[in-house]
Amino acid sequence: METVFSLNHVYKTYHNEGKDFPALSDVSLEIKEGEIFGIIGMSGAGKSTLVRTLNRLEKVSKGEVLFYGKDLAKLKAAELRKVRHSISMIFQGFNLLMQRTVIENVEQPLRIMKVPRKKRKEIAREMLAIVGLSEKENVYPARLSGGQRQRVAIARALASDPKVLLCDEATSALDPKITGEILELLSKINRERKLTIVIITHEMSVVEKICDKVAIIDEGQLVEIGDVKEVFRNPISAAAKKLVFPSNPFDASTKNGRLIRIAFDGTRASEPFIANLVEQTGLKVNILSANTKSVGGIGYGQMVLELPEEPEKQKIITDFFIDGGLTVTEVERDEEEEEENE
Repeated sequence: METVFSLNHVYKTYHNEGKDFPALSDVSLEIKEGEIFGIIGMSGAGKSTLVRTLNRLEKVSKGEVLFYGKDLAKLKAAELRKVRHSISMIFQGFNLLMQRTVIENVEQPLRIMKVPRKKRKEIAREMLAIVGLSEKENVYPARLSGGQRQRVAIARALASDPKVLLCDEATSALDPKITGEILELLSKINRERKLTIVIITHEMSVVEKICDKVAIIDEGQLVEIGDVKEVFRNPISAAAKKLVFPSNPFDASTKNGRLIRIAFDGTRASEPFIANLVEQTGLKVNILSANTKSVGGIGYGQMVLELPEEPEKQKIITDFFIDGGLTVTEVERDEEEEEENE
């Protein structure tokens, strides 16, 4: 697959009242054609700044952002405008023109591109059909639900026939049911139009629903990147673990007790590995918590287990799970929980 975006050692520093505020620090990544690429982090992590460098709404302080091999910082104004027609964006707040009808909103980028009126209407109606709002073309945005407004924003973004769609917290203002519908729509558009989609979010549920790859941003730094399924199965960085795994409020019940987390994918979800452990080793574990979720259509699960006190028994149990193809990680009690209890 061809590389759409290539970020090489990107830094972004804001200057205010004589002080420097670093937003991005040495970020390097690639986004391939046709991917749904998630960029996730907590509030203030720098993810929105990062996505705005992709269409040069933010100029980088250092490093380079390449779009199909072209350095955005080196493009002339006319060239940059042309590139921006290939990179559409949708936002949390929809950004619709409230005094214009649905179809007039969808026509807006075509109007800027000076597309003839008849052709504008034709394209706008085609886009409204894609998002399932053909019957709303003469309605004003104020009479639409939040999910419908976001569909209008998606139709408007598609009207210029972009190569990339940037989604900056596009589902954060929607309830879970409508969020699921919007994500399904984006996934369908990605498949049918081969559109590269970059999703900025703080919600891991969004990433697990439709993304192919994910980059995790923490305090302006890229701390982890990889296939979504692999990051869910075996997160490496502390930020990834915090996003993927729920916090653990449990302590070991004994002084030498040890907690581990085992993770498994859909290929092993039906295996009775706890029962197998007892049957084959005669050892027992205490299940403290467990959950499952669908990631890319595959069931992923995890359990937090308390092991016996004896080190030799702990080793037998962890080796049993590892030999069985499960991912085993140590569990520390959630630091925030500990602080609250002190």
